[in-house]
Amino acid sequence: MANIKTVGVVGAGLMGSGIAQVVAQAGYSVVVREVEQRFLDKGLKAVEGQLQRAVEKGRMTVEEKAKLLGRIRWTLNLEDLKGIDLIIEAIVEDLALKQELYRALDGLCPPATIFVSNTSSISIIAMASVTGRADRFAGLHFFNPVPVMKLVEVIRSIRTSEETYRTLFDFAKSLGKEPVTTKDNCGFIVNRLLLPYLLDAIRALEAGVGTVEDIDKAMTLGCNHPMGPFTLADFVGLDTTYFIANVMFEEYRELRYAPPPLLRKMVVAGYHGRKSGRGFYDYSGPTPTVTDLGL
Repeated sequence: MANIKTVGVVGAGLMGSGIAQVVAQAGYSVVVREVEQRFLDKGLKAVEGQLQRAVEKGRMTVEEKAKLLGRIRWTLNLEDLKGIDLIIEAIVEDLALKQELYRALDGLCPPATIFVSNTSSISIIAMASVTGRADRFAGLHFFNPVPVMKLVEVIRSIRTSEETYRTLFDFAKSLGKEPVTTKDNCGFIVNRLLLPYLLDAIRALEAGVGTVEDIDKAMTLGCNHPMGPFTLADFVGLDTTYFIANVMFEEYRELRYAPPPLLRKMVVAGYHGRKSGRGFYDYSGPTPTVTDLGL
């Protein structure tokens, strides 16, 4: 079984920076690569902010914070990933861009290096097919926020070797996560089940079944969900939800994955949820209020 000591993370966004933090917190040496300095700076700031909050709450000492940050190297140079044992890709959900990255990494890294993607919906084998290491290629799908969420989906393609799978499953456990195994089907486990639920909630709103507040309240109180579908969709990002819906509809051609017209209109309008300040709820005030969507 492969011995992982060094981990590369490609992408320093919300997911990439979170992955880098939990990997470093587990004692691994981490190299984070981005294409622009401003993205690196934003990723570092996010990690430092998370760790500072941990210090303030007494969950970590100042010395532990400094030691953890010392295990993360931030770079713009792809060649700095050359000697890494495991590379986790967390860039934008664009198959062509991911394939371009993996072609470059495949020519750069030694054969023993394992490649994984943090994709939430794109086929693992479609990315692995452009490399010469499809047997050492899989998916590790973390969930946002990475330092908090315990689940990791370990995704096996039809060519992922048993050794690679076992190595990644054990690696996920070493991070303090709870891994589950899933086949390389679009949406994997969580999004395959979650997305139709979110889209059905939007369709129910379009049909006048209930208001945003009442549908959210019904699902939190009636099904004991920690948050309603509209609060959750805003948290995930309506643009992200729309993108995944399109990918899954393209794959399965089933209406339950087709994005409703209201979702498309909101994305076009720039209502992307919490990250844009407005989605199904308006987050500009001290407490969220329901957005007037003219329904």
